[in-house]
Amino acid sequence: MNQHLIASSALASLLALGLVGPAAAQDSGKEKCYGIAKAGQNDCANLSGTHSCAGQATAGDVGEWKYVAKGTCKAAGGLSAAEAKAKLAEKK
Repeated sequence: MNQHLIASSALASLLALGLVGPAAAQDSGKEKCYGIAKAGQNDCANLSGTHSCAGQATAGDVGEWKYVAKGTCKAAGGLSAAEAKAKLAEKK
């Protein structure tokens, strides 16, 4: 295999890894807030595992979540992951 191609691939990999760190750091000012997502406005999978995509929330499901600014979840009437899991367990 061509040494230049190997070196270029290695360099591209290192540069790509360098871009992942800052992207993850941007979300550090946010937290998951459960129970506040309106129908179709969740950010990803729910706790019960009935779906794994954003935008599939049903109204009033405590297991659905949205990203909110850290420290604002309680004021919005939301729950932490542990609190949401406990409420889901109560329903069973």
